[in-house]
Amino acid sequence: MKALLSTATGGPETLTLGELPRPTAGKGQIVIDVKACAVNFPDVLIIEDKYQFRPERPFAPGGEVAGLVAEVGEGVTEFKVGDRVIAGCGNGGMSEAIAVGVHNVYHLPEGHDFAEGASLLMTYGTSIHALVDRGHIEEGDTLLVLGASGGVGIAAVELGKAFGARVVAGVSSEEKAEIARQAGADEVVVYGRQPFDKDQSKELANKFKAAVGGDGANVIYDAVGGDYAEPALRSIAWEGRYLVVGFPAGIPRLPLNLTLLKSCDVAGVFWGAFVAREPERNRANIARLFQLWEQGKIKPRVTGSFALADGGKAIAKLGDRSAVGKLVVTI
Repeated sequence: MKALLSTATGGPETLTLGELPRPTAGKGQIVIDVKACAVNFPDVLIIEDKYQFRPERPFAPGGEVAGLVAEVGEGVTEFKVGDRVIAGCGNGGMSEAIAVGVHNVYHLPEGHDFAEGASLLMTYGTSIHALVDRGHIEEGDTLLVLGASGGVGIAAVELGKAFGARVVAGVSSEEKAEIARQAGADEVVVYGRQPFDKDQSKELANKFKAAVGGDGANVIYDAVGGDYAEPALRSIAWEGRYLVVGFPAGIPRLPLNLTLLKSCDVAGVFWGAFVAREPERNRANIARLFQLWEQGKIKPRVTGSFALADGGKAIAKLGDRSAVGKLVVTI
């Protein structure tokens, strides 16, 4: 079967279209004929050997897919051949078929296409875990979202509004600001490109403080890192929750005296490990997402579709932070 393969450590330009043996369904597994695979920031990292997991090469990137069940393994009763499904897979999604364990597979509701379905699990799963389990978001909270026009950022904005928060979006351009507003952001801060000197960092902190209001942000969702982290932290509320989601701008070093002065929490968000360690809690979160999806309160925004051979181009757009919304490889 055809697959977009990482055969050597490197960037998107190292990916090549090749062949892998077609998988078979083991015990507790299904095989999915992949119709769409969403692209996420871990795909940028995993091919450079910078992610938490390093698959044996050759492997295909792609951590979430949608498609049709082609084969059902021993012990599987929840799915049958022909079912439309979405699944988290970690890697291997940019291929014509993939075998996955059923612990993170869900029926794709009617009325939603494969591209939209492939774009739900990782971004919205990460964001609901971040906001609910780690951020303990409540109605009336003020939520600051950094990187609010990307996949996880849009999900955080939409979920924040669904949970009754006032949402301030941080983005890097006016084009991205409009995406954040469409997702429901109440206010937008447009920031420049790092690196920031001391005065620029202070200026951004003041922008965040003005946007979130005098009491500060109860929850900060940081999917960017880099020089944006400290200015955001300076805008946090007393006993606020700072959520560490990702580092496309680099891994920051936070001045811990600020956490003391604000009596705030810094909480890591590792959705993949949460899925493995707490599968039932994760399924409850996903069930809640399906309800919000049916109610129209969340909607994956697919802004670009790429052929399998061009999957590297989609990964490159995430790597240089030019992507907005969700990019999908269709097969």
